[in-house]
Amino acid sequence: MKILRTVLIVIAILIAIPLVVALFVKKDYAVEREIVINKPVQEVFGYIKYLKNQDNYSKWNTMDPDMKKSFRGVDGQVGFVAAWESANDNVGKGEQEIVAITENQRIETTLRFMEPFESEDHAYMTTTAVDSATTRVTWGFSGKFPYPMNLMQLMMDMDEAVGSDLGVGLENLKKLMESN
Repeated sequence: MKILRTVLIVIAILIAIPLVVALFVKKDYAVEREIVINKPVQEVFGYIKYLKNQDNYSKWNTMDPDMKKSFRGVDGQVGFVAAWESANDNVGKGEQEIVAITENQRIETTLRFMEPFESEDHAYMTTTAVDSATTRVTWGFSGKFPYPMNLMQLMMDMDEAVGSDLGVGLENLKKLMESN
């Protein structure tokens, strides 16, 4: 009986330690990358405000060429939703909705992931004229890990994981825009 009690206490401590640690780990994360594109701001923003165009530059959109896609609304306008479904766990199932647009400056979207896990995150792209023929594009992504899933932040660097994908997408966008 004493051994069983000791084993149960050890198990309880092993379970409690990560839960207590999770109380002190931040839940929010934000990642941002930027690039300069040699095209006027109107041309760059006129391209990125259409979510369907992400198929041409976003790393995530190219991870599964067989993913099913569906759309609701008018692309490039608030309320447009682009949905996807993939058997690839790195892509999963979800949707992205345009929630705000400031013409030639900023587009904001909400991402709702349904599989392989549920979460809601926010993304934005901004364009700033460096001069009349050059544009700085910033792509940002933010979200929150609920307790105790926020422990994942101790094992995974969101800035590196998501940031490298944003960087690849921006490099692809630069090549695409500057080749036209």
